[in-house]
Amino acid sequence: MKKRRLGGAAVALGVVLAVTGLPAQASADPAADTRTADARAALPLGPAGLAETRTTQTLRPGLTLTRIVRGAVNPAHHWTVEATIPGGDTSPDPDAPPTTLKDKASADELAVGMRADGFDARAEQVTTPSTTDYTGGTLGWRVRIGSFTSQSAAATERIRIINAGYSGSVTYTGWDGATTDRGPWRIDVLTVDPRAFRGTLDATHGPDIENRETVSTLATDSGAVAAVNAGFFVLDPRSGAPGDPAGIGVYDGRLLSEPVSGRPGLVLRDGGRSAQITRLTWEGRVTAHGTTLTLNGVNRVPGLIRNCGGSEDDTPTSLPLHDVTCTNPDQLVAFTQEYGASTPQGVGVEAVLDSRGRVLELRSVRGGPLPPGGSSIQATGRHMDALTALARPGERLRVETTLRDEQGRRVTPSPGTDIVNAGPELVRDGRLHVTPATDGMVHQGDPSWYYGWVHKRNPRTLAGTDAAGRTVLVTADGRSTASLGLSITESAKVARSLGLRDAVNLDGGGSTTMVANGQVINDPSDAAGERPVGDALLLLPRRS
Repeated sequence: MKKRRLGGAAVALGVVLAVTGLPAQASADPAADTRTADARAALPLGPAGLAETRTTQTLRPGLTLTRIVRGAVNPAHHWTVEATIPGGDTSPDPDAPPTTLKDKASADELAVGMRADGFDARAEQVTTPSTTDYTGGTLGWRVRIGSFTSQSAAATERIRIINAGYSGSVTYTGWDGATTDRGPWRIDVLTVDPRAFRGTLDATHGPDIENRETVSTLATDSGAVAAVNAGFFVLDPRSGAPGDPAGIGVYDGRLLSEPVSGRPGLVLRDGGRSAQITRLTWEGRVTAHGTTLTLNGVNRVPGLIRNCGGSEDDTPTSLPLHDVTCTNPDQLVAFTQEYGASTPQGVGVEAVLDSRGRVLELRSVRGGPLPPGGSSIQATGRHMDALTALARPGERLRVETTLRDEQGRRVTPSPGTDIVNAGPELVRDGRLHVTPATDGMVHQGDPSWYYGWVHKRNPRTLAGTDAAGRTVLVTADGRSTASLGLSITESAKVARSLGLRDAVNLDGGGSTTMVANGQVINDPSDAAGERPVGDALLLLPRRS
């Protein structure tokens, strides 16, 4: 299990003011330094010349926290209702399900029909910038209804639209991503200088893999000075075990979740003394008395591959496909003590192993507790017979996993190594390097998904390294009028403007959370407040 560093709470040094898009006030923390950003160092968001303030405080020697507030509430922004567009008579595919974006003819047809029913409907073209691996251009057309000064007024119009037989959602035009928008943006930046910071930067999944915990809980239980959320994880039980990393998870040098093949990971070595972003693949195998079986996964529900990127016979693809759960009825998955109180239950067989890897029993229905220090291997479908033949009572099964980087070199994590999953890349060698297509964020035939996840502004969590070897962790609030959030392209530009030579996107949206001195200092976007997550990055003080 990832060690839970229990100890006294971090010494409170004061919390940066929660500035909300208005001109920054002086911080109550006498150690904080508030200044207006030099135009040359300003964030590349909105027109040049927007007001921008930066408030910096030192949490520990070598660990600083900076809040950046840029721009102010723009009266030109408004609330509106975004309709769901059906195929319609003019659609190339009239039977396609309704979506936010469609072809121009379908959008025009819907807008005309809604205007005839008394709604202020308009069809709007949506274009998106190109990236390193995606041409961009026109994503499609959307239909919007009305312009409202409040969210509640837009919600009332949405109800009227639904009662008329249409469907749609309430949105704010400041989240669209226009380069002319004037803000506001609120961004928090943790900078870790390994030459001066005497603690460690670690990743943790909490007490087990299969359950979620909030970043603030993980930080408090470990006595962390600061923390942010980390990688993507399973949220829906239909996609696996909630909390299971949806991609690579290495903690204290142990591979506890396999990579989404070829996607990037944030690699922290020697307790975070150095950090690197690299793309990772893996191989896994189970061997005994001259026979080798290929592993398909580690610590996840067999048959459910969140974000895909698994085996060649997975459905619908073996390539990365973000926020999609691929399936495969024929799986061989290894489980460790860190998974949870009980392994997943279901049809299949399970070889239960002791601490030395020797077979204690073969369960004819998989699922159940593991013995102290033990592990197991579950098989489904056509792999059941092979595991049954291999797992003789008392036989030692050898489970081996191999990680490789994008150059094909073997990655051998030491006990001080942690790796969390991420994507897409944002910056490489100081240049914009945005890779949504490579990392499965382009869904063929579904531009609405790209529109909502990549193109539009959302809360984001970013990580990277600068030329001085410092690790930088960034959160950007979003889905509010107080902070618009960032598109993926804007995230890359912000990362580069902060001096990052290499940067990657971590999990965002409602997961985006930053904790400092025992308090959540950003504004998580979920209506329920801070979201429990799969893992987190913790800045831990040196233990005496």
